[in-house]
Amino acid sequence: MRDLPLRERLEWLLREHQALHDPAVEPRNALPWLPELRRWQSRRLEASFDRFLRDPQRRPAAQFFLTDVYNERDFTQRDADIARVLPMMQRLLPASLQETVADAIELGLLTHALDLRMAQVLEVMAGARPRLDAPLYARAYRLAGLPRLRAYQIDLIARVGLGLSHALGLPGVAMLLRLSRTPARAAGLSQLQGFLERGFEAFDRLGDARDFIAEIEQDEREISHRLFAGDPDPFDAAMG
Repeated sequence: MRDLPLRERLEWLLREHQALHDPAVEPRNALPWLPELRRWQSRRLEASFDRFLRDPQRRPAAQFFLTDVYNERDFTQRDADIARVLPMMQRLLPASLQETVADAIELGLLTHALDLRMAQVLEVMAGARPRLDAPLYARAYRLAGLPRLRAYQIDLIARVGLGLSHALGLPGVAMLLRLSRTPARAAGLSQLQGFLERGFEAFDRLGDARDFIAEIEQDEREISHRLFAGDPDPFDAAMG
């Protein structure tokens, strides 16, 4: 799918995103365990990002990851904005930034698909149990399986971070974002504009993003490896 021309890739991703989030098409969206799973994963990520959040230079980038890249937030409106302005994006935005936007949509699509799979597993194995904890999460993660897709999910996390860091540092992008702020708001595209502006501000303060992204990638790969290996404390006691 990454071999498709960029416009076709974006169009395909947006169609798949819409279908996967539509309860009429994908009834697993109504599973009671899905909101609890997403809340728990959000808290786990915040715990894993604690050292970044306590570092004034890295805090904005960490918060951007937690709110805009890899968390429980619903990105449906942002991606609908992208669908509406796709032709304009291709005229105005650098190709590298368009690729990064596509990677961000793919990350959200894959993450939601994996969450639906885990929620379905939890529905069977946990039943009426009201809350998720680390041991139950680890069992569901292993039963849901798909280690290659989990590895690819982490690939996309790193790709989005590095792509934004690179693309938002290109000459003229900062000016383009400033000039597009008012038209974007008037056109109802504030979600997309906000995503790009928050990314620009976060990575501008961070400086060289490579070490920051490499640490996130290493942490997430280690946690995934421990989960699949049945480690009794895959999160280093970060979660209860």
